[in-house]
Amino acid sequence: MADVILVLNAGSSSLKFCAFDAAAPTLPVLLGGQIAGLYVSPRFSAQSADGEPVATREWGTDAPIGHDGAVAWLVDFLREHKGSHRLVAVGHRVVHGGERFTDAVQVTPAIVAALDKLTPLAPLHQPHNLKPIEAISRLRPDLPQVACFDTAFHRAQPEVAQAFALPSSITRRGVRRYGFHGLSYEYIAGALEQYDARGAWGRTVVAHLGNGSSMCAMVNRRSVASTMGFTAVDGLPMGTRCGNLDPGVILYLMDELHMDPRAIEDLIYKRSGLLGVSGISSDMRALLASDDPRAKFAIALYVYRIGRELGSLTAAAQGIDTLVFTAGIGEHAPAIRERVCREAAWLGVTLDDAANAAHGPRISASSSPVSVWVIPTNEESMIARHTLRVACGEQAIEWAGPDIAGAPS
Repeated sequence: MADVILVLNAGSSSLKFCAFDAAAPTLPVLLGGQIAGLYVSPRFSAQSADGEPVATREWGTDAPIGHDGAVAWLVDFLREHKGSHRLVAVGHRVVHGGERFTDAVQVTPAIVAALDKLTPLAPLHQPHNLKPIEAISRLRPDLPQVACFDTAFHRAQPEVAQAFALPSSITRRGVRRYGFHGLSYEYIAGALEQYDARGAWGRTVVAHLGNGSSMCAMVNRRSVASTMGFTAVDGLPMGTRCGNLDPGVILYLMDELHMDPRAIEDLIYKRSGLLGVSGISSDMRALLASDDPRAKFAIALYVYRIGRELGSLTAAAQGIDTLVFTAGIGEHAPAIRERVCREAAWLGVTLDDAANAAHGPRISASSSPVSVWVIPTNEESMIARHTLRVACGEQAIEWAGPDIAGAPS
């Protein structure tokens, strides 16, 4: 009987999952998918490792199942569909680990209580991340669960990179720069050596560009600076998030427009970014296909901010050897990569247009002092690795090759 590691990534209305073969050295994917519309019109879909449909189900608009129902359904589905496999542990993506959690940790009631106390630091994410943990604890209390944190990778940053210039009485309450997308950056830090050992052990800037976008500077595979700060709304403009914003703007919105905290939260998280600037869409594909001047300006602003942050992160790393593009936009939008690289010529970046059009993996010219790569990220695989290590005591896990770097989604 083969062992399975289940990875869960819970949002406010969805539960994404991926099942990995824990017996194989490279942790290959068995199947993955999601249950969407948990509280409105639940619908389930699962795909095999090669993307082939495995199963679907719809509950209808009058049958919300919530996170608890989704977890129960998924456990039953896996038992029926993978009856010859044994579920040995579950790994969870948890956005915030605060100052305490610098590595993945096996879940206990005390750990869940500690993570719940971090909800004020990530109110739009943390409660949803914890719901499947609590559901499985009730359903299968014997099953080991591991919490893996988006903030943990960045805790290696020097203290000066994490600090705001605020009174220590506020800093002691946990108000500092945490950085996010850490599981993605950790995956790239490990996978990069397959592509470019010099970059992996040198000075690298990774651009995780998707609906949520951020960048990270790494030296010797360790985070030294990142664009996201106290929350995941900081840094680059994103699909619907504003990115870097003068705090004075918040005061203006309160004083002049009489907006309360919840209205401002809705504005900066859900109605800004590419959507807010363009007035058209939060989807980069739609903006790239549009001739509307507002779409073109939103793209220009996005690229400009990436260029600004690239310069800042290069300074933090005291140079740059390698630039990596990853995530949805980074992996699939050659026009964005081309513009970013052209504007980074001052750093020594020379683009290979044909390689960029073909999505790489190397998209820089052989003569370029800075190598540039397109590397698919795989946060689910990173969670599975941590889960196997923490819950099952497995230390040595081989990295999957470039041809199997992506999990089904």
